[in-house]
Amino acid sequence: MTQKNDQISASPDQSFRLDDIVRRIKGQKYPPVHLWNPPFCGDIDMRIARDGTWFYMGTPIGRKEMVKLFASILRRDDDGRTYLVTPVEKVGIQVEDAPLVAVELMRSGQGQGETLSFRTNVDDLVMAGPDHAIRVEIDAQTGEPAPYIHVRANLEALINRPVFYELAALAVEKDGQHGVWSGGEFYSLGQVGR
Repeated sequence: MTQKNDQISASPDQSFRLDDIVRRIKGQKYPPVHLWNPPFCGDIDMRIARDGTWFYMGTPIGRKEMVKLFASILRRDDDGRTYLVTPVEKVGIQVEDAPLVAVELMRSGQGQGETLSFRTNVDDLVMAGPDHAIRVEIDAQTGEPAPYIHVRANLEALINRPVFYELAALAVEKDGQHGVWSGGEFYSLGQVGR
């Protein structure tokens, strides 16, 4: 990832301006699954692996457009389960960790004025800030961090390891915590000295 003035890029052939990212984020449309209350029709044999791979009846779903369609009707309810929801039915699916994976980081600005944007495996764009917090859980047994970013409603994306390493490289110290700034908020990635 390289940065020049107010342009940011994730690869040498792809350059973005922050206002372009904001425009793309605002242009994202999702069905209003939060308003739908159809009857529960049972569980189906669909699973989202920790790496973001979708499986149906044990077979990976290879068509990205199909995965994106399913992802657009995902909903995580207060019972902690994840469902595919349409106006007429609601079916339960298995999710190993988070239903989405953050696979790319784009940044603009510096210090407290920095903005971090993420692209998920289904091409959602989300800008970390007050409405889209970054959080890190530490596994009590292994000490391994599991970083997440809130995407929409009750859905989060697991930040994959290479993107987390990019975040860690940007980390600054504040009040005994290593973390990053985005959207005027400081997000801790862990305690200093860990």
